Amino acid sequence: MKLVSYGTGDGAGYAIVAEGGNGPAEDATAIPVDGEFAARYPSIRAVLEGQAIGELEKWADGRDPSLKLSDVNFLSPLHDAEKVICIGVNYPKRHPVHGEMPPPEDITMFLKAEGALVGHLEDLEYPPEGPRDTFDYEGELVLVIGKEGRHIPKERAFDHIAGYTIMDDGSVRGWQKHSVTAGKNFVASGACGPWMATADEISDPSAIELHTRLNGEVVQNTTVASMIFDIPTMVNYVSTIMPLKPGDIISTGSPEGSGGSRQPQRFLVPGDELEISWSGIGTLKNRVAG
Repeated sequence: MKLVSYGTGDGAGYAIVAEGGNGPAEDATAIPVDGEFAARYPSIRAVLEGQAIGELEKWADGRDPSLKLSDVNFLSPLHDAEKVICIGVNYPKRHPVHGEMPPPEDITMFLKAEGALVGHLEDLEYPPEGPRDTFDYEGELVLVIGKEGRHIPKERAFDHIAGYTIMDDGSVRGWQKHSVTAGKNFVASGACGPWMATADEISDPSAIELHTRLNGEVVQNTTVASMIFDIPTMVNYVSTIMPLKPGDIISTGSPEGSGGSRQPQRFLVPGDELEISWSGIGTLKNRVAG
């Protein structure tokens, strides 16, 4: 299944993508989750907390799609996540701030604050504070946690992953020189979506492929197999530090081709259009507003 969160007049809702899930998200139709089921599980996170993915599938069986996603405002699929965890420097590449560096010996981890991420088709906010000319993009695969755990062994890591989504880990590199937290948490500097694909949609996570396009030009291309630290290693590492809970998300790092890693560097400017695609999941699209 593909599960999408969207804004409503009363707050937030979610739906099951029914038709068009392999094309542009805005062209798809969906089954809005409502009634008693929505009252019990008011968000995708609540479904995961209740271990109710199977129950949701049964609820949706035989229901017709009645929602055009072109009519809604997309939210980050796990917009109410307790923890948005990001892994840095997880592909061989030139570091976007420090230049040429050896591969890390240990995982680098940071957190994103509420408001840093917008949904599919929502505008990215060009940083109002200087240096404005270091606004960067990073296409990343995101793990959605579906089962609580602490000290999760590597061999059980995939038991705790409910699905996958996509992130633009937006960064203001000039402020990242102050601290990673500063550079990574400007309001509406990044995005997540368009939806969450449940784990059964991805037969081999190591084989899925990234294409990031800036104004139509491919600027990033890789597969999960190229990561320095693989998915089980990341899940084990993060869960050693803190318990992972259903609805938490882990963004797994970005390969070469982001603006700061390129030579010459190429940063985002107002009017730029960014598309981040992972095979089997979908395409996250955003435009940089002035």
